[in-house]
Amino acid sequence: MTAGEVPDNSQVVRALRARVAALLLAAVAIFVGVSTAYRVVNTIDRLELVERERDRWQRPAEVIQALNLKENSVVMDLGAGAGYFALRLAPVVKRGRVLAVDVRGASLFFLRLRALLRGQWNVTTVRGRAEDPHSRDAAIDAILIANTYHEFTHPDEVLAQAHWSLAPDGRLVILDRAGGAEGNHHHAAEEDVESELVRAGFVIGERHPAFIDAAGRESWWLIVARKGPAGKHP
Repeated sequence: MTAGEVPDNSQVVRALRARVAALLLAAVAIFVGVSTAYRVVNTIDRLELVERERDRWQRPAEVIQALNLKENSVVMDLGAGAGYFALRLAPVVKRGRVLAVDVRGASLFFLRLRALLRGQWNVTTVRGRAEDPHSRDAAIDAILIANTYHEFTHPDEVLAQAHWSLAPDGRLVILDRAGGAEGNHHHAAEEDVESELVRAGFVIGERHPAFIDAAGRESWWLIVARKGPAGKHP
């Protein structure tokens, strides 16, 4: 259209429709963004509430103590979920690193966000697979597997990778449920886990069959093992 020409009605209508469409898209984007932010904040609030309850019976301080960490240690939380233990490990190894491994991307998203909000820059998230934690670091000082071992579908492969990843005499601490009601598979038999650890080249150090045995709660066991001289390369 040249200077001085008057736009016809169709041009005006098209321009108006384009503006209205842009405004509607912007409104939808704002609504989705606000709704998503609300759900994220609400989820974080619920996580904090659940974890404060866990603090009352999970004995996190004693679990972390069993890892024998130093300020510059590298520790892996295998099956980190949304970060219950990973976020508590971060200040313990403030000059080291926390490798938070999980197969669930959504859980790792919330873990990353929570670590960012807390300024815990030494937490690194790793997306693993059922048979492979995807850790290629061969100098890890300790590995924690809390409330996760019973979910392993390939325990031999995971333990072989853990053995290879640990530094000489590195520690592996496993905490899991001792049993449950019939049909509930969210537990692991301590004897079976010990056999699998020995087969993978670990040396059993400490056994706590009733590490958590509070009234009205399931019994949990804890095993502390160290890297032995042998083991299969993953």
